[in-house]
Amino acid sequence: MEGAQSILGEKGQVTIPKRLRDSLGISAGSRLEFEEQDGVLIVRKSPGDDPIGRLRGLLPRLDVDAELAASRGPAWNAALDAPAPRPRRR
Repeated sequence: MEGAQSILGEKGQVTIPKRLRDSLGISAGSRLEFEEQDGVLIVRKSPGDDPIGRLRGLLPRLDVDAELAASRGPAWNAALDAPAPRPRRR
């Protein structure tokens, strides 16, 4: 994965690039731990993070609209799906 950069804001805030947040399953409210080792800042998700949230990003993304369309079958077609004419009563 190619390196990513961000700018430190006035209040010490940094934006984690979206592709990294997505691949690591980090979202708003995720707890992060910071550590310094030999002049290098290390950031990791806190092990006490939400257990369900840790599952985020493990499965491939699902296109819900495409799945619904596939499960419903072809769209209604007036020429093919029109009701048969009723027989006339005498």
